[in-house]
Amino acid sequence: MKKLNGRVTISVLAALTTAITLTGLMGIEQAFAQGANEAASSGGSKLLGAGLAFGLAAAGAGIGLGFVGAAGLAAISDNPKMQSRVFIFVGMVESIAIYGIVMMFIILGQ
Repeated sequence: MKKLNGRVTISVLAALTTAITLTGLMGIEQAFAQGANEAASSGGSKLLGAGLAFGLAAAGAGIGLGFVGAAGLAAISDNPKMQSRVFIFVGMVESIAIYGIVMMFIILGQ
C-alpha cells in the first residue's frame, strides 16, 4: 500500500473541514426565517454540535495516537525502561477524546 504524502493528508482534511462548515452554514438562513419555531430547530443544532465535538475530538485523538503509538513502540524496543513514559504520552493523547465526550455531554445537557 502506498504511503500518503503529508500534503495529500492536509488537503483531504481541509476539504473535509470546508464541507462540514458549509453544511453547518446552509441551515442558518432557515433558522433565522422561522423565528417562532426557534425551540424546535435548536434540538437539531444541539445534536449536530455534540456530534461534531465528539467526532472531531475522537478523530484527532485517533490520528495523534497513531503517531504516538508508533514512536512509543520504537522507543520501547530500543529501551524497555521507557515504557512508563510512553504510557503517559498515550494517556495525554487519549485525554483529547475524553474532553470531546465531556463537551458533548455539556452541549446536550443545556
